[in-house]
Amino acid sequence: MRIVKAALIGLLGFSAICAAAEEPSLLQIQKILAAKRFVDLTHAFVPGIPHWHGFPDEKRETLFWYDKGKGSLGEGFFAEMFVHVGQWGTHVDPPAHFIRGLRTVDQIPLQEMVLPLVVIDVHTEVAKNADYTLSLERVKKWEADHGAIPTGAFVAMRTDWSKRWPNGDAMENKGADGVSHYPGWTLPALKYLYEERKITASGHETTDTDPGIAASKDDATLETYILSTNHYQIELLSNLDQVPETGALVIVSFPKPKGGSGFPARVFAILP
Repeated sequence: MRIVKAALIGLLGFSAICAAAEEPSLLQIQKILAAKRFVDLTHAFVPGIPHWHGFPDEKRETLFWYDKGKGSLGEGFFAEMFVHVGQWGTHVDPPAHFIRGLRTVDQIPLQEMVLPLVVIDVHTEVAKNADYTLSLERVKKWEADHGAIPTGAFVAMRTDWSKRWPNGDAMENKGADGVSHYPGWTLPALKYLYEERKITASGHETTDTDPGIAASKDDATLETYILSTNHYQIELLSNLDQVPETGALVIVSFPKPKGGSGFPARVFAILP
């Protein structure tokens, strides 16, 4: 009996050693990822890009230029000053953007910046109806097709609205009555994602979480809900048409202004 017991212990120990040996190193993981296809989900920002009507446009000034005469402060190298609101271009909205006392940009931990990417593709529906909103039923259909949305995922809604960029009028898509018509989320879908599936963050291609009809009335109920759960979101994503609905990773990166209300983000996907 002692021999059998010793053999079992030895076997378990050997299995543990093998399991540890089989785990790839970070260097090996980096080499694996480097060989994959990367897709930039970020718009480049410049003055004049589409933005919320209440925000001023971006301003830039060349402080230093390689040659004399162009830099306002001198020459010898290239340096610019950028003046823009935090919610500029593809950007992060931290919880504190709407909810006093919740997390600011610098308080979002690094672990929330490397996530499984789920893309719910509704661009066909949006092409038929600009006022389309993502329902709970449509989310569950995605799960029926692809499996349960993983805990901690970043869920992006693909509408192909970003193909209108950088035409501000096309992005707003206003009717004769001045009401905007662009897609958005629904509260039941968001509650399911954040409260039941426990996702980390979500994102979309439009300027608002709420559909245009609601946003035109300054109704930000859906954005308020997301941020009130102490989660962040990304607005004005691009190139979601180049990413599979499941299997990719997303890297969400942004600067670290202390107490920041938002900031332009650099978001990209690593494809399987």
